[in-house]
Formats: sequence, C-alpha cells, structure tokens
Amino acid sequence: MRRFSMIIDGQTVDTDTHFDVVSPRDGSVVGQAPQGTPEHLDRAVAAANAAFKTWSKTPDDERRAACEQVAAKLAEHAEELAQLLTAEQGKPLNGMGSRFELGGAQAWAGHTASLSLDPKVLQDDNEGRVELHRKPIGVVGSITPWNWPLMIAIWHIVPALRTGNTVVIKPSPYTPLSTLRMVELFNEFLPRGVLNVVTCDDVTVNLGAAMSSHPGIRKMVFTGSTPTGRKVFASAAETMKRLTLELGGNDAGIVLPDADPTEIAEGLFWGAFINNGQTCAAMKRLYVHDDIYDAVCEALTDYARTVKAGPDEEAVLGPIANKMQFDKVARLIEGAKTKGRVLLGGEPGEGMYYGPTLIADLDDDDPLVTEEQFGPVLPILRYSDIDDAVARANDSENGLGGSVWSKDIEKAKEIALRLECGSAWINKHGAIQPNAPFGGVKQSGFGVEFGDEGLSEYTDIQTLLV
Repeated sequence: MRRFSMIIDGQTVDTDTHFDVVSPRDGSVVGQAPQGTPEHLDRAVAAANAAFKTWSKTPDDERRAACEQVAAKLAEHAEELAQLLTAEQGKPLNGMGSRFELGGAQAWAGHTASLSLDPKVLQDDNEGRVELHRKPIGVVGSITPWNWPLMIAIWHIVPALRTGNTVVIKPSPYTPLSTLRMVELFNEFLPRGVLNVVTCDDVTVNLGAAMSSHPGIRKMVFTGSTPTGRKVFASAAETMKRLTLELGGNDAGIVLPDADPTEIAEGLFWGAFINNGQTCAAMKRLYVHDDIYDAVCEALTDYARTVKAGPDEEAVLGPIANKMQFDKVARLIEGAKTKGRVLLGGEPGEGMYYGPTLIADLDDDDPLVTEEQFGPVLPILRYSDIDDAVARANDSENGLGGSVWSKDIEKAKEIALRLECGSAWINKHGAIQPNAPFGGVKQSGFGVEFGDEGLSEYTDIQTLLV
C-alpha cells in the first residue's frame, strides 16, 4: 500500500500524519493520503504566487505547449491513473468508467490547449483606438469532487495554466490519490510552483474553507454541492475573489407524446445512470406524457435489465462511491417505495452496491423528486399538458441541465428553450463537450466552464484607450 505525498513548489512534501483512502468496492484501504495543515496551504499559496510572477509572463506558445504536454502525459499514464481511480472511487475500468474518464480528461486538455484569447480592437478611428486585453488573475484555488476526480481537475487546471495563472488544488478526501499522482506527473515538466496539490480529510483539518478565504488566492473554482458552494461564495467575499462554481443539479427530462419509447430507452437510461447517477448533469427526474407513459416505463425497464451492475469485472456500473452518499440514496429510495411503483431494483446489494432503480407514479413533492439523489435511481412522473410539464420541470431551485425527447426537433427546441437551465439537450441528456460552454443558472452555479467563454473566466479584463 502506497503512502502518497503532496507536491508543493515542485517538491514532494511528506506530513506527520496520513489518512486512509478506502475502496467502495470492497472496503479495503487502497492508499494513504497526507494530512495537510494550514501551514502547508500557506506554503503552497506562497509558491504559486512566486511562480505567477514568471509564469504569467511566459509566451503564449510556451503555455500552449505546456498544456499539450498535460494531454500527452495523461495519455502516457492513462492506464496507471485509471487503475488508481477505480481503486479509490469504485467506478469500473470499462464502459463509462475510469478509462472513459481518462479519455475525457485528455480530450479536454488537448482542446483547451488549442484555445487563445487574443486582444480585441473595440474602436479604431479618428477619435482614438480602444483595445480589450485579457490578463491572468493570479493564484487559482481549485476544489474538486469525488465523482469525476481527474476529469474535473483537468477542467480546473488546464484553463488556469493556459491563461497564465498558477494553481493550488485540493481534491476530495474520498478520492485524493489519483489527483496526487497526476499532479506529481505534471510537475515533471511544469516550472516549480505553477501547480501545487494539498490534501486533508476535511474532518481533522478543512483546507477547503481556508482556501476560499485565503488572501493569497485570487480566484476559486469549485465543483460540488450547492450548500458547500454557498459557503465558498460567502467566505470568498472578504477578499473579493473571482469565482466559478459548478454546483448541484436536479435535471428534468420531458418526453413528448410522439417519441418512440423503444428508440429512446437507451438514451434515457444513460442520461440518468452515467457514472451510476453520480453526475451533476445527469437526469434526475423524468416527465412522460400520458399517451406513452406505460410504454416508456416498460421500454426503460427492459433496457435497464440488460445493464450489468455489480463487482464483476465485466460490469459497467459499480458501487456508490462512499457511505454518506449510499445512505442518502437508500433513504430516498425507501421513502419513494411507500408512495410509488417500483419498476426495477429498490433493494441494496452487498456493501456499497445498489442496482439501477426505477420508480414510477410519484408526485412532485416526494423527496426523491425534490432532492438531488445523485445515485442509481430515477423517478418517472406523468403529465398530460406540456405547459404543466415545463412548469413542473422549472419548479426547482436548481437549473443545471434539462432535456426534451421527441421526433419533432423544432418542437423540442421550442420547449427546451423554455427550460430554466444552463444546458438543454434534444434526444440526449448530459452530453457535455469541451467547445460548448457549461454552467448552471439559479442555484446550480456561478460562471461557466469550457470553450472561449470558460477560458475567459480565468482572466481579468484591461481596457486600453489610446
């Protein structure tokens, strides 16, 4: 069993104490992560600030090349990182599991490396010239979650480096090992202090709270729950940090009466159950028109029965990633079983395993509908009037994503544009891509990621008037 180290100022840093990282697959200890302290965070921030003075002045083509090296290093060590990720997070290696995540991380790194934010000329006439320049902010603090640890880390790290910022990253205590190793690999070619990683168990020590209030950090990027995002928002106010917050979602899907239940069943399933439902932009509620409600329930159940879940190597759905989340999912399912009709699943397996669960005939005020379950269960609800379905879909404090399923694409687009969410899909759900801005409205987030719009979030604007 390996005992991992933090990376600060380009050097491995050992600590006096460590905490165990436990596999949700079998409860075994898969490694030990360093128990960082506020002093370690201060050292990391100081190193990042010192590195910023030179990294921010590095020519654009050199920063591009460094980000391309990130993608190359991920490809070179993809299997090693995937194995480590499966050990600590529990997702299978195959299907949409750890190897899929490493492929996504490489794709995002490569695309982001290709982006640039050139100065814009806003005016150039006899009255003068006005230019808009984008400049790096400083030290970026990154806090990442346990569901897609490496891919989301890349979403935070690469645009920060591409725009001339330096980074201090803190991964979730449930999944710190793969991030520690990844940062170690990147420090083989990055200048010292440009990318630093600190870890803690969030119980004995909580460096995340210290990061969001730290005066040496100029921007925070956080992906996680809305309650924690509110805390980051509040503690960042004292130092007026720039913020990008990608928070919880309770995404709704709406199936129109002209849809073919058999044709859409596979897309509906993976829209809800990708990564075992542990995805912010997964579909969490499904509204189906009366005319095809029973047919959709049947087709979705039939498809779900074909999906292999469990501890076997050929399974494409693994365990719930930690006990806290397992208990929440189990609570919501038990409550829903007393009110709805269980089409599939509804009973826990061994350890942290819970098979795909479909529950029909629930009401809008049932907790499984109103709360973000973040697990392998989907509530299915009836509607008869499309205006009512849209209103019910929008009746949430969240607004991350939504989808409409129909053979009539123009009609579906019209309805999708009425959904109060940052991303809307037609005949699919949760399919994000590196060239399309992604972010939430209402309490699902602040700012966007990906593409030019996401890259610009890592810069300050300076207007130059000549």
